[in-house]
Amino acid sequence: MWGYRSRDVAQLLGLPEPEVRRYAREGLVPARRGARREWRFSFQDLVLLRAAADLSLAHIPAARLRRALSRLRQQLPADRSLAAVHVSAVGDQVVVRDGGAAWQPESGQLLIDFDVQEVARRVAPLVREVGRDAPARGAAEFYDWGCDLEPGAPAEAMAAYRRALELDPGHAGAHLNLGRLLHERGDPASAERHYRVALASPGQSALAAFNLGIALEDQGLRDEALRSYLVALAADPGLADAHFNAARLLEAGGRKAEALRHLGAYRK
Repeated sequence: MWGYRSRDVAQLLGLPEPEVRRYAREGLVPARRGARREWRFSFQDLVLLRAAADLSLAHIPAARLRRALSRLRQQLPADRSLAAVHVSAVGDQVVVRDGGAAWQPESGQLLIDFDVQEVARRVAPLVREVGRDAPARGAAEFYDWGCDLEPGAPAEAMAAYRRALELDPGHAGAHLNLGRLLHERGDPASAERHYRVALASPGQSALAAFNLGIALEDQGLRDEALRSYLVALAADPGLADAHFNAARLLEAGGRKAEALRHLGAYRK
C-alpha cells in the first residue's frame, strides 16, 4: 500500500513517532491503515504534520493547534499542488497564506511560514534509500514518490520516474511527468521521446499529444507540432490551449479561416 510509515514520518519531520501516531488516531490527518494495520501517511499528511511541528515550537496551545490544523485539512486542495501554501504562527494564532490570500483556519477569517518545498526536500533522501530496493517496490510507488518530490526536489523526482519506468516501461504518467521535467530543463528532444510513448495510453493521449506539440515547436518543427495539436483535439475537443496553439500556427501558415475556427473554440 502506498504511503509513508510513521517511523519514516518521524525521522523526516523531527517529530516523536508516538505523536505522529496520535495525530493519525485523532483524525488530524487522514492517514490509512496498511496490510498489517500500520499507519500510512500521504504527502499532504506530511504537509500538515510538518506544520504541526513548527507550530508546536511556536508554543501554540495544543488544543488550538489541533483545531486549526483539522480545519486547515478541510480547506487545503485535495491534490498535491500545495507549494503555494504557507503556515505560521502570528502571536498565539495560526495563519495560513496561499499566494496573496491569508486567513485564520480556526475561524475562516480572511486575513504557516511553512514551505511545502522543504517537505519534498526532506523526502528525497528517503527515496534514494529505498531506491536500492526497487524490485520489491512497484512502478506506481515510485511514480507517486516522483509526484511528491517535484515541488522541492525535481532532480530526485526525475530519478523516481526513471525507476518507475525501469519497472514498468509503459507507465504513461511517468513518461509524461519525466518528459515535462526534461522539457523544463531545456531538453525538448528527450521530452519528445517520452511524450510519444505516453501517446499509446488512451487516458493520457490528449495531454501527451499537446505536450508533444510544444516539444516539437521548441525544436522548430511547426508542421509536426500542428498535427500533434490536432491529434490532442481529436482526443479532447475541449482542450483550450491546444486550440490556441493550433490557431497560432495556422495563422502563421496563412490558413486564416481554420485559425479563426480554433480561436473561436478557444474563446468559448
